[in-house]
Amino acid sequence: MSEAPRDRLLRTAARLFYAEGIRAVGMDRLVAEAGVTRSTCYRHFAGKDDLVLAYLDSVDRLIREAVAVIIAERPPAEALFGIFEFYGEFATGEDFRGCNFLNAAAEHADRDSPPRRLIAAHRAWLRETFRSLLTETGHPAPDQAAATLVLLRDGAMSAAELDDPATVRETLLHTVGAVIAP
Repeated sequence: MSEAPRDRLLRTAARLFYAEGIRAVGMDRLVAEAGVTRSTCYRHFAGKDDLVLAYLDSVDRLIREAVAVIIAERPPAEALFGIFEFYGEFATGEDFRGCNFLNAAAEHADRDSPPRRLIAAHRAWLRETFRSLLTETGHPAPDQAAATLVLLRDGAMSAAELDDPATVRETLLHTVGAVIAP
């Protein structure tokens, strides 16, 4: 069974937006590479902004699903490490180009824009996930530690684009250990 046009558009957009940047990729190219007509594209997405939101939403869902599995399979402290192992694997991937959300935020300066609101919601969820797990471990300062873990994740996603990803991953996991077990 062939892939539905909407799914092809979204998969193509995700690949191109991540590899080249959102603003660098035009709708004509997306339509051509997805193998759909312009009218089909606009039937599913009112414009590029809607496609960008669908792309970011799909990344958000994938991460939330992966984190939910990690949390379901491990006790809280191990789940925290597992989440960072997940990010470490992503950062050491062959096609790694930084964090999808940080990249998109850099292209959307208006903090009230729909992409930035979606990114803010993802980050709030991640911070709360960390805080909740830290609370379950009995951490003495779960709010501060959760904020630190989000900062570490952001820094690791940037550093892995600039430095040796394997070294960044190793440093990240070491530092996470220090934060969750003060």
